Amino acid sequence: MAEVFCIGTILGASGFPRPELCAKFAFIAGDGWDLIEGEESGQTQVDVPGEDDRFSVWSHPVDVHYTTKTLAGWPKLIFQVYHQDMFGRNELFGYGFVHVPTTPGTHTLDVVTWRPAGTFTDQVWAFFLGATPQLKSMDLIHNPSDRFRLQTVAMGKVHVQLSVIVKGFEKHGVQL
Repeated sequence: MAEVFCIGTILGASGFPRPELCAKFAFIAGDGWDLIEGEESGQTQVDVPGEDDRFSVWSHPVDVHYTTKTLAGWPKLIFQVYHQDMFGRNELFGYGFVHVPTTPGTHTLDVVTWRPAGTFTDQVWAFFLGATPQLKSMDLIHNPSDRFRLQTVAMGKVHVQLSVIVKGFEKHGVQL
């Protein structure tokens, strides 16, 4: 079987309206992919920046090992970014995803994030109560089937450094 190793760091985030950010993340792979080792999902700590609040630092490690018999369903890395207020409440600041690169090597990835805009009433609720609209299904983050119907607001970026190692693809006639 062919193998893919993804080893790296979720460096942090920038360009969001406020600091005190954390992120939930998950690797999503197709049906023909099996996780051998590592954690497919997790959450970073909340970063409370000092003087320079333009960049939230997480430095959260990621390490997964997959085996596969197919290229279909190549892994993706999805994110949900939250802002934590002074009362410990988490407000959704954005969703985003990136395909794991298919070429071996170390890659620096910028994951652009967005959040649902919602109706005018939703926006009033978000302003006064911090209750931003959220997706009912997390599949909409990485699956383009119905995402085009959403009205969204651009948010910041999540920065990831990811090293990809591939093994055994050439035995199956695939050159990466």
